Amino acid sequence: MPRFESDSDARRLGDALARLRRERGLSQGEAGRRVGMTSQGWGLYESGKRPGLFRPDVQRRLTTALDATPEDLALQTPDSAEGIAAPAAQGFESGGRAFLSGPASPGGATRHLQLSNDDLAPWAASGVVLAYEPGRWPRRGQGCVIEMRDGALNVRLYEQADADVVIVRDGPGQREERLARADIRSLSAVTARLEG
Repeated sequence: MPRFESDSDARRLGDALARLRRERGLSQGEAGRRVGMTSQGWGLYESGKRPGLFRPDVQRRLTTALDATPEDLALQTPDSAEGIAAPAAQGFESGGRAFLSGPASPGGATRHLQLSNDDLAPWAASGVVLAYEPGRWPRRGQGCVIEMRDGALNVRLYEQADADVVIVRDGPGQREERLARADIRSLSAVTARLEG
């Protein structure tokens, strides 16, 4: 006898949680630590073997650890009525408390940005071209391009985020900066540094 609506429904929801976690560049251990559980505990949710994943409060707790919402989880879950998978989130846009799906660059193309200062030295210096992917969430210590609502474009090293604030640094071991999510239009992971 299945533990939930059906074992296959639980696996589909667990697979959706796993896709959401991987999009954020987190391991099961990192995601689990954000909610006070082990990687094995998180893995039980992803494998559909832990019964609470259908509960809204559990979904909210787990998706918040991924800087996402239960709606983002639903978008990752195949629509069983039509057998069509919802499209993966393409980019992130601030909706005040959480990043919502937003438009990606045409065809999911990588974008480039040339640094004009040494704020991120020694990680990257003036003249370095950064390749970044809209829609890809950065890992801790990874470079990110932040488009602010006022049109400013900032390049920082990502540290962490919660429902209200994104924490970044100017460079390795340098000043920490707390940015209100409501002030951020999009946040994208740097995938390469191209030195001239």
